[in-house]
Amino acid sequence: MRAVVLGLCTAMVLVTRVADAQMPLPAAKPPDGATLFKQQCAVCHTTSLSEPARQGPPLVKVVGRPAGKTEGFKYSEALSKADFAWDEPRLDAWLSNPQAVIPGVTMVYRQAKPETRTAIITYLKELN
Repeated sequence: MRAVVLGLCTAMVLVTRVADAQMPLPAAKPPDGATLFKQQCAVCHTTSLSEPARQGPPLVKVVGRPAGKTEGFKYSEALSKADFAWDEPRLDAWLSNPQAVIPGVTMVYRQAKPETRTAIITYLKELN
């Protein structure tokens, strides 16, 4: 019986040492903006001007575009009165809390995670 216990103890030590010697896990991949857009934004927005508009306007070439001014899309009264162009800081604030950027808008989506907002904005910039 003592030999069995010693054998188990030796096996446990070897397993522990093998586990300690393993390579560290790779760093987590940064979020993929295209995937996040499809999961969180594509229900209401397209990334193509040739597709019919959904609840929200198409977001192709949104970076640098005047807010509330996409031809063929009917914006809320509050957003149609906006007097700025979309840039990274404004998009970040918008994705965090649209009503804080323009009170009275109808968009209800909010994204609390900065890394998710950054990935989505990076993806939108690629569409310019």
